[in-house]
Amino acid sequence: MAYFMGIDIGSGTSKGVIVAAAQPLASHLLPSGVDYKATAQRLREELLARAGLSSEAIGYTVATGQGADSVSFSNQQVADTRCCARGINNIFPSVRTVIDVQGMFTQVIRLSEKGQVTNFVISEKCAAGSGRFLDIIANVLRIDLKDIGPLSLKARNPVTFTTGCAVFGESEAISRVSEGASKEDILAGVHRALANKISTLIDRVGLEKDCAIAGGGALNVGLVRSVEEALSIKLLVPPQPQFITALGAAIMAEEQAQLVV
Repeated sequence: MAYFMGIDIGSGTSKGVIVAAAQPLASHLLPSGVDYKATAQRLREELLARAGLSSEAIGYTVATGQGADSVSFSNQQVADTRCCARGINNIFPSVRTVIDVQGMFTQVIRLSEKGQVTNFVISEKCAAGSGRFLDIIANVLRIDLKDIGPLSLKARNPVTFTTGCAVFGESEAISRVSEGASKEDILAGVHRALANKISTLIDRVGLEKDCAIAGGGALNVGLVRSVEEALSIKLLVPPQPQFITALGAAIMAEEQAQLVV
């Protein structure tokens, strides 16, 4: 059997997937750190160990993400937008719109029934449009990032954030804490602010159902619910949404290998 690898080197975390016949065999995630090349090598070693394979067993590797240039062992680089679309199409063939919430930006992608990108838009560079905003607020509130979603669902009076800037949003969160607002209400307010930004992106490309959410942000149940409320739809959430782009890269590696043959 032939095996193929997808490596997604992001600004905060790096993800890898090995597939065979378009089905995931192994996956792993590491902090990206500052040395993307070394991280990519460690990621490959861990993936191979988990799959019980040697490096020679991998027929083709596609790299994607911010640090794709640092994946010295890849055969090809592919834009993360295309990889995300391909990964979602593998899990949910009915999806025509995908919201990809990453650490440093959010993108909304329209795709065809074959998983090809037909249109997309990316949020501005400000962290307020990405998962980074949640990191900032979690630090202000001194809570673990994984607790943000469940806590926000307990909100009784969500705070309204009046700024679209992460820097001012941090200051606003600090002010709300001093005013006595609960952590739950502040978190719910942050999710609503992010959901509104995502809704604006959706307006630019148009919403076509089914709609899915991917990336690390999709692990946040509070954010998922806020986006659903803002768009008045039910989102499809894939298992292990943080690996969708790496999965798409691995599938594209398999497809490219078949073309080469």
